[in-house]
Amino acid sequence: MTNPLLGLADLAADWQARPLSDGVRRAVRHATLDWFATTLPGTVRPPATLLAAVDIGLDGGADAGGALCYVDGRYTSPRRAAFINATASHTVEFDDIFRDGGYHPGSPTIAAALAVAQSRGASREAFDRAVIGGYEAGCRLALALQPSHYDFWHITGTVGTIGAAVAGAMLLGCDRDGVANAIAISTSFAGGHQQNFQGESMVKALHAGHAADAGLLAAYAARAGITGALDSLHGAKGYASATSDGTGNWDAAFEGAGAWTPITRMTVKIHGCCGHIFAALDGLETLRVENGFGSGEIAAIHVEGYGPTKSICDRPNPMSAQEARFSLQYCLAAQLVLGGVRLAAFEPEALANAEIRKIMPGISVECAQDLAEHYPRRRMARLKVRLTDGRELHHFQSSRRGDPDNPIAEAELIAKFDELAGTVLLQGEADRLRRLILESDELPGTLRTIT
Repeated sequence: MTNPLLGLADLAADWQARPLSDGVRRAVRHATLDWFATTLPGTVRPPATLLAAVDIGLDGGADAGGALCYVDGRYTSPRRAAFINATASHTVEFDDIFRDGGYHPGSPTIAAALAVAQSRGASREAFDRAVIGGYEAGCRLALALQPSHYDFWHITGTVGTIGAAVAGAMLLGCDRDGVANAIAISTSFAGGHQQNFQGESMVKALHAGHAADAGLLAAYAARAGITGALDSLHGAKGYASATSDGTGNWDAAFEGAGAWTPITRMTVKIHGCCGHIFAALDGLETLRVENGFGSGEIAAIHVEGYGPTKSICDRPNPMSAQEARFSLQYCLAAQLVLGGVRLAAFEPEALANAEIRKIMPGISVECAQDLAEHYPRRRMARLKVRLTDGRELHHFQSSRRGDPDNPIAEAELIAKFDELAGTVLLQGEADRLRRLILESDELPGTLRTIT
């Protein structure tokens, strides 16, 4: 690829007119449903509630081209709506994953696209196409930067900016050159480092919010005629050089370009925690079903995983909900005691549950080099479970449920939406929204929340 930035712009802009197959159309509707599923619980939790309660300098009403902020129910500026909605979407750790790039595209990309589409009265098809294009550019860029990018950078906050910029530019009517300039401009706005999602920081969710907002700023700038450096991705001092261990693996990024599009290869999260814990959770459940042990019979659990399973999720004593979502020890113990790692697992009573806390000190994790070599395209784990009766059980988990090679059925996605949306919406409203997203050509709009 002579100029990967122009290549990404070509692929994204092509979705403005390219025929949509039934599979691609279904995939973007599934992604939108999953976005609402993970966003709605975040609308009643900090940090989105804290942002909505103060002036963040991005306000504006419907008469200024308004978009709906789902946290406070106000029509506001598209950038404010995108910022707060994307923050809400990344809060409870249920948002979609592009596994091969280690990236959550939905939170920033759909938040940005929905805000612009609502503010401009765009059609549902224009919204769908912009989302597909934003996923195309963002996910393929993630392939070029990973895995080294993730050593220091939070890829949803960084690459999410580019995905949001592309989706926004497409909805603003930019042609290929305008989309290219939106990408170039957005590379100077993209940020979010790993340290800010360690400990009790709330900033991780804000990374997605900032990506949506900064991406839209780049899109509006490009639409105004502002240009960027078209070698800003691959140049010697460009984004790939600054944030990865080279100038970008562009062969990986453009593999299958035109033959498949990333939105058709998404992972749907079935656990409400960091995806680097999923293989261990799935393996533990397999062992439990096969051997019939209960939480009180666990003497010790040892997990071998890939790099981030150890470097990010080895947190033996988390105290906050945010830390617990990134603690392998907590999540495995919670699954044993509570039967699943859903929203309830991170409520105060669960965090203080003595049975969960009793199991956690016996859970250990290490990085296995042979598993790490396949990251991010394969997410595996080995488990060794020692029971109180002396039995030692072993299991190798070769994939995660919900990944493209181990997908869940549409009925399970709908059940996830019904469960998560039902914590915020009245049943009739959740049913209406689900039908609108999956079956209608209407753009999702106003919601009536319980709160």
